[in-house]
Amino acid sequence: MTKPILTVDNAKFSIHRFSSTAAVPAELFAANFYSITRTPEELSVICYADIQLKSENCESDWSMLKVLGPLDFSLTGILSDIAGCLAQAKVSIFALSTFDTDYILVKSSSLKLAVTSLQENGYKIQ
Repeated sequence: MTKPILTVDNAKFSIHRFSSTAAVPAELFAANFYSITRTPEELSVICYADIQLKSENCESDWSMLKVLGPLDFSLTGILSDIAGCLAQAKVSIFALSTFDTDYILVKSSSLKLAVTSLQENGYKIQ
């Protein structure tokens, strides 16, 4: 498998949890990046850390790595390999996939370790 190129986003991100019946916060819609997932158990939101939301629970100070895409749906193992490299380095992740690509959030305090680990495993980071 040819390993994809990753980029580092310089922004900081937060991950929020709301009740499953909560309204989607309107503040999100002005941002150029956000992710909203509703399940029967919760409403999860990933957004820039400077967007202040009144959520039930919030994890702040995340950094983001983006797999350069678009990725073909026939490709397999990309996210698994990245997650495995980071797990070996003891870097916890929060993964997000879209139609075109994958995003990997790591705590900002672990970003340098994550980048080093991925580079040591053959990934190019831009």
